[in-house]
Amino acid sequence: MSLPEPTDTKAALSEYRLAVQHAGEELAKTAPEASVRDNVLIEGSLGGDFGAFESLVARYERRAFWVAFHVVGRVEDARDTVQEAFVRVHRSLDQFDFAKSFYTWLYRIVTNLAIDRLRKNRSARTVQLDGGADDIEQGDAPFPGQRLEGRELAGRVRDTLDRLPARFRTVLTLRDLHQISCREIAPILGLTYATVRWRLNKARQMFRERWAVSTRTWTE
Repeated sequence: MSLPEPTDTKAALSEYRLAVQHAGEELAKTAPEASVRDNVLIEGSLGGDFGAFESLVARYERRAFWVAFHVVGRVEDARDTVQEAFVRVHRSLDQFDFAKSFYTWLYRIVTNLAIDRLRKNRSARTVQLDGGADDIEQGDAPFPGQRLEGRELAGRVRDTLDRLPARFRTVLTLRDLHQISCREIAPILGLTYATVRWRLNKARQMFRERWAVSTRTWTE
C-alpha cells in the first residue's frame, strides 16, 4: 500500500485551527443532561419529536466531528461527513437495536462515511477494512505527552497522522485521541477485537517511526 504524499505541516496546523474554531464555536450547542438516556431520546425521535433528535445531535455532534476530522483531515469534509451521518441516522433510526450502544452505531456510520470520502479524495490510495492477526499487547500510546501542548504541536501530530494508511490511522484516532476501547472500536469498524488490537499496535509503531523522522527534520 502506497502512502499519501507528505502534507505540509503549516497547512495541517491551519486546518487544525479551523477545526478547533468549528468545534468550539459552531458546535457549541447545549447537550441534554447526562441523566437523559440515549434510548429515551431515540424513542422520542421515533415518536415524531424532532427536538429529541436535535438533542441526540447536540450530544454527539462534536465528538462525531472530531472522529471525522481525524480521518479526513479537512474541516469542510469532516463537517459534510457528520451532516451526512446524522441524515442517515435519522432515516434509519427505526432499525436501531435498543440492546446496543447508540454511539457505537453512530461512530461506525461516521467512520465509514469518512473513509469513503477519503477514498474519493485520495483515489491513489486503497483502503481496506478486512484482514486479521493474532492478539498482541497494545504497548504505550505514541503521542508525545498525554495532552497536545499548543497548536503547533497539534499541527505536527495531524501531519504525522496524515502519513499513515487510513485503516491504521482510523484505529489509532479512535483509541488514542477519542479514548474508545478496542472492544468498542471492533463493532464500529466491523472488525474482530484481535484485528483491532493488531492494527492499533502497528499504527502506534508507524506513528512513532514517522514522528521520529519529523522531529529530526523539525530540529535541523
